[in-house]
This record gives sequence, C-alpha cells and structure tokens, in this order.
Amino acid sequence: MIPMSYALDNAMFQWSAGEARLREADPLDQVDLERAAAAVGDELRRRLGSSFELGELIALYAGGTEWADEIASRNRAGSDTGAVVDAAFGRYAREAADFAGGRMRQRARKEA
Repeated sequence: MIPMSYALDNAMFQWSAGEARLREADPLDQVDLERAAAAVGDELRRRLGSSFELGELIALYAGGTEWADEIASRNRAGSDTGAVVDAAFGRYAREAADFAGGRMRQRARKEA
C-alpha cells in the first residue's frame, strides 16, 4: 500500500498543476474551463458529500477519473480535460475536514 503522505503529496502536486493550467489559459477559454471544473466539483459533492476527509478524495482520484473526464468533456473542456479534473479535485480538497493548507491535519489522540 502507498503511504498516505506520498499519495497526498502526489495528488496535491497534480491538482495544483491543473489549477495553474486553468489560471494560465487563454481568457477566451477560461469561462468554459471554469464551468467544466465547476461541473466536476458538483459531481464530487454528490459522490462524497459535504463532510469528507482527504483520504476519501484521494481514494476516489486513485480509483480512476474517467467519469470526471467525461463530465469535463461534456462541458467544453476540450484538450484541457485532465487539467480541469485536477483543478476540480484540488479545489474540492480545500473543503475536506482534515485539510490544512496542502497537508492533512492530524487528529488529536484521545487519552485512555
């Protein structure tokens, strides 16, 4: 099994690259790319709900994003489908219960 910190670091790197691609896109394309990212984000919310942890999001991402690619494609992401999906995951990660600025917040241990 891949250690969670490696999986998180890898995912955050990819998701950040997707967000950068959307920021750097031609202004004429940005509206469509942002709309596509929002559509993927809406589906993430349907799949994970509003209360989730980064591990759940990473597991969903690692399980394959064909479904997200399809949504992005249907919403005019064009050749930037992968960047749109990565950006949507990165944005949704910020809503995780254990998100702490790109790292996973450690839970406090209960004393026995």
